[in-house]
Amino acid sequence: MRSDEKINITNNIDWITVGFYILFVFLGWLNIYAVVYDPEAVSNIFDFSINSGKQLMWIGGAFLLIVAILVIDYKFYSTFAYIFYVISMIILLATIFIGKEVNGSHSWLDLGFVRVQPAEFAKFTTALALARYLGTLGVNIERFDVMFKAGILLLIPCALILLQNETGGMLVFCAFILVMYREGLPGTLLLIGVSVTLLFVLTLAVGNPGQAAATQAAGAIVHAKSGLAQYYSNPILIGLTVLFGLFMLYFIINRLRMTRKQLTNRLIVILTIYVMSIGFVLAVHKIFFEVLQEHQRNRIMVLFDTELDTQGKGYHLHQSKIAIGSGDLFGKGFLEGTQTKFDFVPEQSTDFIFCTIGEEHGWFGSTVLIALYVLFMMRLVFLAERQKDSFSRIYGYSVASIILFHFMVNIGMTIGLFPVIGIPLPFFSYGGSSLWSFTILLFVFLKLDSHRGQVLAGH
Repeated sequence: MRSDEKINITNNIDWITVGFYILFVFLGWLNIYAVVYDPEAVSNIFDFSINSGKQLMWIGGAFLLIVAILVIDYKFYSTFAYIFYVISMIILLATIFIGKEVNGSHSWLDLGFVRVQPAEFAKFTTALALARYLGTLGVNIERFDVMFKAGILLLIPCALILLQNETGGMLVFCAFILVMYREGLPGTLLLIGVSVTLLFVLTLAVGNPGQAAATQAAGAIVHAKSGLAQYYSNPILIGLTVLFGLFMLYFIINRLRMTRKQLTNRLIVILTIYVMSIGFVLAVHKIFFEVLQEHQRNRIMVLFDTELDTQGKGYHLHQSKIAIGSGDLFGKGFLEGTQTKFDFVPEQSTDFIFCTIGEEHGWFGSTVLIALYVLFMMRLVFLAERQKDSFSRIYGYSVASIILFHFMVNIGMTIGLFPVIGIPLPFFSYGGSSLWSFTILLFVFLKLDSHRGQVLAGH
């Protein structure tokens, strides 16, 4: 590498984003130590036999990755985007058969000296492939064939990760919908997706499946209703029928303002939406009890009744809320968390690391951390928008969307807003796969941003 390029990289790197990264990694390391800290044991934060010491090794490896990313030519990432994607999918496929089972998931590869989770790195390769495809000249996402191909790029890793029984890792790929929307995906499709999700949640919250789930959790025998009996007892279906009737009445009253053809077409659209919605709601019961696995149903049930089986299915969430609530305004102090010390909250170094912040630093510390993440993501969006090259812009939005999804779901599941699906907090949670994958995601974008004045050929 020429000396002038070294100077160029140093001058153009976005040090504000680098500062956020270092701060999050450092705070995460301190809180990982707070989780494993035992005042009666002879150990310190640098002890390699405990998680804080192990995380320090992962941090060292992450900085080596950063150096390698910044040294490699920026064109390398777009040139080999598809190759990275294919290799990643092959590894995901192999993991289904040779992966090590951890907590019921076959998503880990044991390499002897280290254990990695390929699904974490698949987010990076998928982001590259999607950016390469959508960033190609002449590709317009408003066309159906483009939407279809982009959807295939996302569905392949989703299917492979789901086959590993890693539902949380699969759901992360929903974040790419935001990227596609930014690039011109019709807003009606996004509205349909949000509507379907809302209808699903409402059906579980106030419809038969949610009620049946609560009854089943209490130990009763549940028999699924069918036909008209199920229909008339489901408030969601009744609500849909009322809305349908109101829409029909509205268009009939205003029929004089339309031609017969216009009125007929609109009534057909409303009737189609109504029938599809009814079919969707009736299918939720079958999906909930026959498609979802038991542990997945349990996590959803707890959302609608946080006091449901607090010693079993709802234990994680119940203890998490106790830990966060016990911190009050300013917390108990660093290394003073009692819920942490007595291991009441499972997976507190990884998925529930936010509990440590809530307990030891209280509402104030939690608010500061959330504000820092919000500022960090705003910075990423700013960087993405200033890219002259479409590949870099799309990849940048992919990074921001993935981090946003992890941030929202991780914190949301610790306070009961989302199901417990095993989503780490970016740069904060314990684990090499998580830290390294987010490090690669971020610094490849920073490398591209350092060359934002140059445009990649064909993009």
